[in-house]
Amino acid sequence: MKAKIIQLCAVDSTMGGLLRELNTQIIKEGYDFIGVCSKGKYTHGLIEEGFNIKNVQIDRSIRPMENMKTINNLTKLFKEEKPDIVHVHTPVASVLGRIAARRAKVPIIIYTAHGFYFHENMSKLKYKLFLNIEKHMARKYTDFIFTQSKEDCETALKNKFIDENRIMTIGNGVDIWQKFNPRKIDQKEIDSLYEELKINRDDKIVTFIGRLVGEKGILDLLEAFTMLNDSKIKLLVVGNAAQGERDTKTRELLKKYKKNKNIIFTGHRKDIPNILYITDIFCLPSYREGMPRSIIEAMAMESAVVATNIRGCREEVIPNETGYLVPIKSPLDIKEKILKLTRDEEKLENMKLNGRNRAELLFDENKVVRKQLDIFEALLEKKK
Repeated sequence: MKAKIIQLCAVDSTMGGLLRELNTQIIKEGYDFIGVCSKGKYTHGLIEEGFNIKNVQIDRSIRPMENMKTINNLTKLFKEEKPDIVHVHTPVASVLGRIAARRAKVPIIIYTAHGFYFHENMSKLKYKLFLNIEKHMARKYTDFIFTQSKEDCETALKNKFIDENRIMTIGNGVDIWQKFNPRKIDQKEIDSLYEELKINRDDKIVTFIGRLVGEKGILDLLEAFTMLNDSKIKLLVVGNAAQGERDTKTRELLKKYKKNKNIIFTGHRKDIPNILYITDIFCLPSYREGMPRSIIEAMAMESAVVATNIRGCREEVIPNETGYLVPIKSPLDIKEKILKLTRDEEKLENMKLNGRNRAELLFDENKVVRKQLDIFEALLEKKK
C-alpha cells in the first residue's frame, strides 16, 4: 500500500464535485484515501461509490467555540489515522485542518487556494486582516501551496507567504473530452430539454450556474435581464442556496424575478453539459472567485462568456475573443454585453469556437490532477 492521503473540505458536495477527479486518481494510483468533511446529503452516495468518507462537523463561518471543537475532533482523527499527507481545501476548513494536522504531527500539509479569501473588492482593513491570516497559516502550518490562479501565486510570493519552491500554480480544469464535449451530446436529450424548459430553438439563451447568493452577482444579472425586455432572449438560472448557506436576504429578493416569463429558475440540475450545450452566453457576474470551473465548463461547451473583471475570471476569459469582462455590480454593462452578442451572430459564433479551443489548450482536468499527484510523490520521496 502506498502512502495515506487525507483530503479535507467543509462540505460533502465539494468532496463529490470539485475534488472528485483528484480523489478518484488518488485511489487509482494505489494511495490509501480518506475524505473528511461535514455530513450532508451526498455522503451516503459517495460511500456507496467506494470513497472512504469520514464525517467531522466543519462550520463554514468563524465561530470560535465550534471551530475549536472541530480542531480537536480533527486532531484526534489525524492521530488515529496517521496520514502521510493532509490536503486541505475551502477557506475555514483549510485553516482548521492545517492547525489540527500540525498538532497531530502530520508529516506533509498541503493547501490548495481555490481563491484566497481576501480580494481586491474588500475594504483595505479587511484585506490586510485576511492577508495576514493567510500569511501566518502559510508560514506556520503549510508545507506546500497549490494556487489555482496565477494572481494568487504572485500575491503569496510578493508577501513572502512561503518559499517559491514550495508553491505552484496548478490552474483549474474540467473533463473536456467526455463530459464537457459538444460532440458527445445526445440530441434526443437536447430535444427533451427544450420541451421541458419551454424554450424555442431560435431563442437566445443566457445561463447562470452557481449558488444563489449575493456575492455571485445573481441579482445584478437579474436586474440586467429585466432591462432587456426581449422575449427572444431567455435566462436560465441554475442552482440554489448551498449547504449551510447564510445569505437568506438574497433568497427573498429573488422571489420578485420568478414572475418574469423570460427567466427560468431550474433549481439544481445534473445535466449541466446539456444546459450549456443550448446556452449561447454564459454569465458569471461574481464579486469574488478563485478560478471558476463554471466558466471553463461553459467555454468547453462552446458558450460565449460575460464575466466580471476579477481574479480568476480575467485569467480565463480573453476580452473580445472568448467573451467580455465587465465591472462588478454593473447591471447596465451586463445588459449591454448581452445585447451586443445577441445582435451580432458572427461575433457570438466566433467567441463560442474560441472558447472551446482555449479550454482544450489550458483547462484539461487530467493535467491539473497530474500536477498535484506529481507533487505528492516528490514530497513523499523527500520524507523517506
